[in-house]
Amino acid sequence: MGFFDKIKQKISGVADALSFDRLKEGLSKTRNSFVGRLRSLLSGRTIDDTLLSEIEEILITSDVGVETSEKIIARLKERVKSENVTESDAIVGILKEEIAALLMESPAAQDDATFAIDETDKPHVIMLIGVNGVGKTTTIGKLARNYKSAGKTVLIGAADTFRAAANEQLEVWANRAGVDIVQQQHGADPAAVAYDTLNAAKARGTDVVIIDTAGRLHNKLGLMQELEKISRVMKKIHPNAPHEVFLALDATTGQNALQQAREFTKVAPVTGIVLTKLDGTAKGGAVIAIADSMSIPVRYIGVGERIDDLQPFDAVSFVAAMFDEESSGDAGA
Repeated sequence: MGFFDKIKQKISGVADALSFDRLKEGLSKTRNSFVGRLRSLLSGRTIDDTLLSEIEEILITSDVGVETSEKIIARLKERVKSENVTESDAIVGILKEEIAALLMESPAAQDDATFAIDETDKPHVIMLIGVNGVGKTTTIGKLARNYKSAGKTVLIGAADTFRAAANEQLEVWANRAGVDIVQQQHGADPAAVAYDTLNAAKARGTDVVIIDTAGRLHNKLGLMQELEKISRVMKKIHPNAPHEVFLALDATTGQNALQQAREFTKVAPVTGIVLTKLDGTAKGGAVIAIADSMSIPVRYIGVGERIDDLQPFDAVSFVAAMFDEESSGDAGA
């Protein structure tokens, strides 16, 4: 069974097909830039070192990153040699397969696709971290909506008490998601908000708790102390909290997102990455760089502004949408 036969099998359902269409739509800028430039480059060319160097340049300028681009090119050279590839047009198919293979080698969480939780260990607590402006608030709203759609009850804790508008924005998204929110006044102790949220969730029998946090990285020691305090007070109510620490990163910042990931993982036990705003950038290659460079899985990707535009990351679907072979007439490649 070929690469795209597997994709068609995966998206046989109406909901899956709609989700895949949204993914393709969200990756249109990346696809037009990366794959469009690639096809133009390959047209009528012979495979040689010059061509491979130019392909590597396209990867790097698509924010795949130098190290990851070198790894992909090394795999490409090996395939070209072992399979005796002479037609440059075949390179698109090989690149597609090698990028997918690279992404599938990174860690992944199976429960993300079904929004399943351990029913014996409730409430399931998720803490969201990330600098201001990366889309943390919208991610929380979308994540809450996804869990609610999966039949779970959700409570949001507004523990970003330092930013004046944070509570109001989070309340808007909680209302859109149709879930409750716990908040205190501006300047309140973030750990106290987290404690009250988890206490309320336990009393109500809530399934999922999502805690927002302040997005300050310039003072790493202060941030680390704050996150540790939030975790410590929550453990007084639930010893396993938080179950997840998700780091939100803005895909439009490209390699800067990768640098943020490295900095945040120094101060917090990050269990997964959420890449936002993929629909707003031509540099979606940052997903590949982050998945390859970090030992932390990309768990979700944001592909639009709508509340249902946060998708569990699936490596095969991501690459299929990025290359969009069906619409380019190369489905059998």
